[in-house]
Amino acid sequence: MPARIPRFSLSAAPEVFFTSSDTSDAIRAAVSRGEARELGPRLYTKNLTDAREDLVSRHLWSIVGGYVPGGVISDRTGFEMRPVDASLCLLGTYARDIDLPGLRIRVRKGPPRLEGDQDFMDGLVLASEPRRFLENLRPSRRRAGFRRALPAAALEDRLERMLVARGEGALNELRDTARELAPQLGAEPSFRRLDDLIGTLLGTRHARASGAAFRARRLGLPFDAARNELFDVLLAALHDHVAADRPARPEAETENFSFWEAYFSNYIEGTVFSVDVAARIVFENYRPPQRAKDAHDIVGTFQLANDRSQRRVVPHSAAEQIDLLRHEHSVLLSARPDKRPGDFKEEDNQAGSTLFVDPSLVRGTLHEGFRRYETLPAGFARCALQMFLLSEVHPFDDGNSRLARLRMNAELSAVGQQRIIIPTALRTDYLGALRGLSRRKDPSVLLRVLDRVQQYCHQIDWTQRSDTREQLDATNAFDEEDGRPLRLPSEPLRASPDQTRPCSARTSVRGRTGAG
Repeated sequence: MPARIPRFSLSAAPEVFFTSSDTSDAIRAAVSRGEARELGPRLYTKNLTDAREDLVSRHLWSIVGGYVPGGVISDRTGFEMRPVDASLCLLGTYARDIDLPGLRIRVRKGPPRLEGDQDFMDGLVLASEPRRFLENLRPSRRRAGFRRALPAAALEDRLERMLVARGEGALNELRDTARELAPQLGAEPSFRRLDDLIGTLLGTRHARASGAAFRARRLGLPFDAARNELFDVLLAALHDHVAADRPARPEAETENFSFWEAYFSNYIEGTVFSVDVAARIVFENYRPPQRAKDAHDIVGTFQLANDRSQRRVVPHSAAEQIDLLRHEHSVLLSARPDKRPGDFKEEDNQAGSTLFVDPSLVRGTLHEGFRRYETLPAGFARCALQMFLLSEVHPFDDGNSRLARLRMNAELSAVGQQRIIIPTALRTDYLGALRGLSRRKDPSVLLRVLDRVQQYCHQIDWTQRSDTREQLDATNAFDEEDGRPLRLPSEPLRASPDQTRPCSARTSVRGRTGAG
């Protein structure tokens, strides 16, 4: 908490400090000389330039600790741990409101520290998780537009997320501890409500609830609430995005485009063949020794990309989407029975440190994704959402990323727009853009990458494979991650030492990686 200074020295004082009976006269004199400012009752600062609201925010918890020593952080603040509607909620020895620039500290009379509560900073105490649930389940009336307790839906969805992240044991432990705490808090009605909610999540009761994730689990379609937040971020960006009109030319609807789509989509996932070998696999039914399954992955991708009727099919309901995904996955991985083609995953899958949606939440999360999908205009917006949805959910054991890109292009084909291929040169940018949205909730890079690569594909001549290969080579499409950047065909070729380096299609063979 801000220091109390028996012998007041402004130079030795912290930026924000409390007055006391010993220092009040000296501080008032400093204020009259213009050397200090008042922030609130007994609270001053020697910072004469920054906004008072900024100073309160910067020293938030030390100020709160100074006003409410030993106060228990509870009610909605116990979960949110930040001001909401410019308010913080605490329990103290008596009720009062403390008004400061940009903040109201709302103190409710309540029990002091109990077993399980934790030390916080500046002499404050953080209520235990069971206590927070009980305090927030108390009846709460709005005062001047503010409610001390979290909305019921938010509490219910917190319980659902706890079940997903920590399992049934965590809910049972929460209930057992809350049962012991309730008499000490006079919160027996709150415990009965908590008991009903937990029982409903565990399938032994049927309490009414308003939380979206909670209701979805009760109806048999639980979803990943954290992923829903990402979908909403992307949804908002797509509603604001103005997509370019790039009608597909006839030559971009040929098997030549489908071949390159299959080639690059598999290359990204580590199924690497030279262009010549890939062409023999697709067009001559060649199966390299020891790599027949890898070869069929390319064939399966090509078949789906080249099927003129199938690649224009888009879902009109969540159920249709699930049937469509299962069918296309069964075609894509028909040569890999160990990957259970057409069946949703039964175990967790991940790429690097990214853990995809829990198997029990796949169907519900796909349903939630479709609800957002159907609000978007057809074409680019829906293609971006579908691709990200499937990339984040990863509903199958393998083949997820390739299926996501096929579904992305189906949305473009359905409205006659240019399909998208992710060349090797853009692999790093593309995967980085997906991570940027997944980890930082930033959709801007993903939209820029998809827009640029659609523009690139719109400028390539897809009539003959040999001519296309020359264009792809000349624009650096085959370059590995540390190679030259992808160049639009319309952009001038810039002379540089690197431009003299040959850029032929790769001939190396690597093993498969990830669950692409």
